[in-house]
Amino acid sequence: MEQPLQFVPKVNRRRALGLMAASLALGGTGCSRPPRETIYPWVHMPEARAAGLPLFYASACLRDGHGLGVLVGTEGGRPIKIEGSPAHPSSLGATDAWMQASVLELWDPDRSGEVLQRTAPGGPLAASSWSAFETAWSGMAQRLQARSGEGLHLLTGPLTSPTVRFQIDALLKRWPKARWTQYAPLHDEAAEQGAQLAFGQPVQALRHVDRARCIVALGSDPFTEGPGALRQALDWSNQRRAGAQQAARLFAVEATPGLFGARADQRLALPPAQIDALVQRLATALAGGAAPTAGFEAALLQALRAAGPGSLLVPGACLSPASHALVHGMHQQLASRCVDVLAPMAMAPESGRMPALLDAMQAGAVDTLLVLDANPCYASPSFAAALGRVPASIHLGLYTDETARSSTWHLPLSHAYEQWGDALAHDGTVTLLQPAIAPLYDTRSLAEVLALAGGGDVRDGHALVQAHWRPFWNADFEARWREALQLGCVESTPAHPLKLRSKGMGELLAATPPEAPALVALFSADPSVADGRYANNGWLQELPRPFTKLTWDNALLIGPATAASYRLSTGDRVRATTAQGHVDAPVWVLPGQAEGVMTVPLGYGRTAAGHVGNGVGFDGYVLRAKGEATAPLQLQKLADRHDFSVTQHEMDQHGRDLARTVLPTDRIVEPGHASLYPERPKSEGAAWAMTIDLDACIGCNACTAACQAENNIPVVGREEVARGHAMHWIRVDHYRTEEVAGSIFQPVPCMHCEDAPCELVCPVGATMHDTEGLNVQVYNRCIGTRFCSNNCPYKVRRFNFLQYSDDQHESLKGQRNPNVTVRSRGVMEKCSYCLQRVARARQHEQTTGLPAAAVVTACQAACPTRAISFGDLNDKDSTVVKQRESPRHYALLGELNTRPRTTYLARVRREEK
Repeated sequence: MEQPLQFVPKVNRRRALGLMAASLALGGTGCSRPPRETIYPWVHMPEARAAGLPLFYASACLRDGHGLGVLVGTEGGRPIKIEGSPAHPSSLGATDAWMQASVLELWDPDRSGEVLQRTAPGGPLAASSWSAFETAWSGMAQRLQARSGEGLHLLTGPLTSPTVRFQIDALLKRWPKARWTQYAPLHDEAAEQGAQLAFGQPVQALRHVDRARCIVALGSDPFTEGPGALRQALDWSNQRRAGAQQAARLFAVEATPGLFGARADQRLALPPAQIDALVQRLATALAGGAAPTAGFEAALLQALRAAGPGSLLVPGACLSPASHALVHGMHQQLASRCVDVLAPMAMAPESGRMPALLDAMQAGAVDTLLVLDANPCYASPSFAAALGRVPASIHLGLYTDETARSSTWHLPLSHAYEQWGDALAHDGTVTLLQPAIAPLYDTRSLAEVLALAGGGDVRDGHALVQAHWRPFWNADFEARWREALQLGCVESTPAHPLKLRSKGMGELLAATPPEAPALVALFSADPSVADGRYANNGWLQELPRPFTKLTWDNALLIGPATAASYRLSTGDRVRATTAQGHVDAPVWVLPGQAEGVMTVPLGYGRTAAGHVGNGVGFDGYVLRAKGEATAPLQLQKLADRHDFSVTQHEMDQHGRDLARTVLPTDRIVEPGHASLYPERPKSEGAAWAMTIDLDACIGCNACTAACQAENNIPVVGREEVARGHAMHWIRVDHYRTEEVAGSIFQPVPCMHCEDAPCELVCPVGATMHDTEGLNVQVYNRCIGTRFCSNNCPYKVRRFNFLQYSDDQHESLKGQRNPNVTVRSRGVMEKCSYCLQRVARARQHEQTTGLPAAAVVTACQAACPTRAISFGDLNDKDSTVVKQRESPRHYALLGELNTRPRTTYLARVRREEK
């Protein structure tokens, strides 16, 4: 029997599009939902405040418990870019590399996404659920209730969150025999003890660089260390911008080169014990004792006396408690108005410290341990063994890290950009965190976990934070709440300085400086992965370290003379031994390093960081005991060597005058050059250009990280960097020079040459000029000859030798900027002056009336010292036009007559009087 014909409905174009839209909508239901609660975009949108631009939410990222204000830029509900919050006192619109890379951490596929439980002693962690944990915790809570909490210990990192601190207080009141311990791997215990010596109580210093006339770094780096580092760098650069000769004089006494030392007017490299002795001599002289008459110390003492109340001394963690106390005494002696002392915010005086907790664990006095957002098994080698004696251990964290793998339970933590919360800025200003996206996984915030542990009825983060602040803003809560969320902070809420006087200089000088060992290990945070918390962040692993340009590795840093005495050169492997243990590691001979000191960068050698950070470098924590900053060290040279992956092999300019320095009265005169190129017609619209002020640049790499986030620049890995295939569109060159005390840094993006050598040799016209003077790259035309790279004298073009963009992990695709092409293998790429931002401004100029010159590039927005300016050369009022008229203005390799649109302002050397 013949089958009847089946009816096939006619599908026209409209119907097909409708079906496609329905399919996309259905697929979208699997994506993360928006937050249930009302969130508010930032009150002033960057770049025109016009429709169609990325939507920014004011929030904060957390650094050592303190909140640093950020604007989380979202596209289609996806956080893709971080900018600084202009309203926040700790950032004032600036960011650093860690803040830029925090958005990659949000989308990290290795983040913990489920509850894990160890069901048998010594067995593996297995998937569980929040309901299973809550059931188990109910049984634990009943036992704790019967014992008033005896045996319960909470271990947290530094905390300033008023809501979380209130919850911990409530938990300790409910169970008075429970104990709270705070732990930070690199907590400055010497500063805490020094404050106790000087004032009889712990304090936290708030430094005012904007008021300083003389700043002295004593074994510290004020531009990178502490929650106020961003603000301190910006305040310093504002002084320089007002007049380099009138700005504060900078003195650096340091064991290992730092960003502050690189900008110092005078720098001295000394081991920590000798810095302690120098502090003693300075304090003695200021108190009326014998004073040096010549040399570095005499100049320093004279500058401090001349500055008087404008003096600011910044001691580092490597100094003794006595030196920290003496610094407080010298500030009082000089009547300094550059530093206030505040009640401790991040490390509560009522909390315990790690040694006491370890003793209790080893004694069997801890039966329930809550480890909240900390990883002590990695940073404290003795903790892992002690944890085995705790019957019930619960870990809350972003990753299934070393501590999670040794715990009974692991709970996944929400990222800062997924949660409601609060924190305090470096000056005590209340900062609010609001989610820019709903949690990507089944995670909870710290406040939500504490609410569960405390048995409260309210367990929603939004309700918890509101409940804490409602009594303070009761009169007009909703209006103040909305305003605080839009700004990201509560205005006029800084902490009040304490009215304290230190002990007299005579009493403080009674302490004897410690003796110096022949060779000392100095433990420090790595410039990129910090104490190890960022080890799984590929952007930071591949970010070149400022002074070595080292990537994907750490090395023992040693001075040239010390290296010669041990017959060591860069790449040699040694066995470094302290009383705590030993490690086999490579050395890096670093000019500017104090002799007799070997710096041990921490944060590497991770075993449970994730697929990016596992097995990278060596673990320096095995050499460190009791949180000490230094330790006597012994070295033994081994037979093998180690190859590093670096992005800059030569730190000498060889007379080429690339990164220039001038005196305040100097004027750079560029000779004219004849050209065989025809004159380009003047742009009728905008003529985009960039200037980079080397006098403001501190070499922090924030611009490199921001460019990577904005432009979907891939991570290539250790082997490719070693081959010279790093993909960064803007590099920060480092040069050593005798003209200044420290070093000089020079950011180098594409020059966007008017007479571009790359354009002449491209056989397919893939690199060309647009109507606004930009040297653009047409990816679809590029066939990969690399002629343009060979012809570029600035070496700023990058070639995709392999498929570097990660297309295997779906979560990473959520971070990418949809306005920038994700490049495939085999094309040339480079800085485009953030062409997508230029296009956005141009498109909205027609509808909003906003001048296109308001566009801000990613590197410019991120720079904490405002070293980068961008604008229209046809706008006579633009910053770039004014800076091109500066006597410090010059073109890099100007003798080549490429007529670059990216130009520089030379660094200013202080004219000594």
